[in-house]
Amino acid sequence: MPDSRRVFLAAVAATLAFRLWLAAVTPITGDEAYFIQWGRIPDWGFYDHPPMIGWWLAALLRLGDAEWLLRLPVVLLPLLLAFGSAWLLAAWRAERPWLGATLVALAPANVWNVFITTDTPLVFFSFLSGLAFLRAARDDSLPWYAAAGLLLGLAFLSKYFAVLLGFAYLCHALWRPSRRKALGLAVLAAAALPAVALNLWWNWGHCWANVMFNLYNRHEGNYSGLSWTTPLLYAGMLLYLLTPPAALLLWRRRARLRALWLEPRRRALACIALAPLAVFGLLSLVKTIGLHWVLSFLPFVLLIVAQLADTAVLRRLVRFFAGFALVHVIAVVVVAQLPVETWNRTRLYDGIVLTVKSRELLEALQPYAAEFEFAADGYSPAVTLSYNARRYFFVFGEGSSHARHDDILTDVRTLEGRNILVLRKSAPDPSQYQPYFRSVEQRDLVIRGARYYLVLGHGFDFARYREQVLEKVRSRYYAVPSWLPMGGCYFCERYFPERRCRR
Repeated sequence: MPDSRRVFLAAVAATLAFRLWLAAVTPITGDEAYFIQWGRIPDWGFYDHPPMIGWWLAALLRLGDAEWLLRLPVVLLPLLLAFGSAWLLAAWRAERPWLGATLVALAPANVWNVFITTDTPLVFFSFLSGLAFLRAARDDSLPWYAAAGLLLGLAFLSKYFAVLLGFAYLCHALWRPSRRKALGLAVLAAAALPAVALNLWWNWGHCWANVMFNLYNRHEGNYSGLSWTTPLLYAGMLLYLLTPPAALLLWRRRARLRALWLEPRRRALACIALAPLAVFGLLSLVKTIGLHWVLSFLPFVLLIVAQLADTAVLRRLVRFFAGFALVHVIAVVVVAQLPVETWNRTRLYDGIVLTVKSRELLEALQPYAAEFEFAADGYSPAVTLSYNARRYFFVFGEGSSHARHDDILTDVRTLEGRNILVLRKSAPDPSQYQPYFRSVEQRDLVIRGARYYLVLGHGFDFARYREQVLEKVRSRYYAVPSWLPMGGCYFCERYFPERRCRR
């Protein structure tokens, strides 16, 4: 077995073992718990993103709900990225394809990322779609264009960022356009269309929830005009994810990168790797770019790195990547051994305790379980406690623009006259609760030094809650633009049949 292949297999095995351990010992985060809740009640769509991760988790939940099991797709995902990269590099007769694939296996995010989110199926289907498109562009093959389109549609059903991959395909078609390229792009679009149509159909009948969240609600106050700090943050994030030596190689060998662009079969790779990152670069002028936003495109950038580097440079890069991965592993293992009280002076401590020591908090709530419906004032604590309690906590109050799937799951009308316990991490303002109950009392809980506040509301008044809370929710988050045709809206049909959910 060649040395480079042994190095690759050792890297894949070591990082896989680490991720399996990390997935088993790391508590489920709020975002993960939210998507797990999707899986418990699968549907054709969910509030803030398309449905793919809910479908994946629905299948996994049939086997159990242990942390390591639900995270298995993201634990195994780097194997697909690494072996797929080796296959592509070998097909292109690149020098030392196994060394290039080792860079992908040891990339920082592929070492430590064990969190099952919408990005997991997005990266999965985007990578496969990209490989199919590269094959289609190389062979001018309509079946491969169709495969790329079908996989792009599945990526779109994972997260809307898939449109940036479609944008990369469009850039490739428009550079020195030809009739055959146009036909290939048309075949690709036709293959992706059923997935897009499914998502549009669900949104049409559900308040355009995905569109409202991604185009309107989530961006309230997030654009603050031109900034010099957010582009620097974006550049620093890319520097970390690619590692400084790989980024430096791209800069130093930019002349060879231009030559790669001029080679037709590799131009498609350059489009996939660089066009989406360029879009994010422009967006970073006015908005902070999330680390997870770029994960779909990083393997393709590393494939370019592998083709720009000769064997000696590749070996040095692999050694750096291995050392950098080891630093991550040691840091994670050390942090995992620390007691939770280590973080008690940070402002995030109450959230850390709620996530890491949920069961202790739930034991303290047990005396109230028979008399009260359980709720929290935000989605993250609500779904985190729901996962650990195997009992649903709904969101009481206006909440935020994020993760409003609770509006679909919870029919507040059914709580008329009931007693409700609302858990909070901050001290409550009595005026936030007294109008909606016959009587209200407050109690405190201290878990591991973190203080939580319990609002115990007796005799819920739905009519007043509807006019003072749900009306604000309707006008703020369900004001659908008039240009969108609407077949139905669960929120207005349930609570405001006499009013329109329109801007």
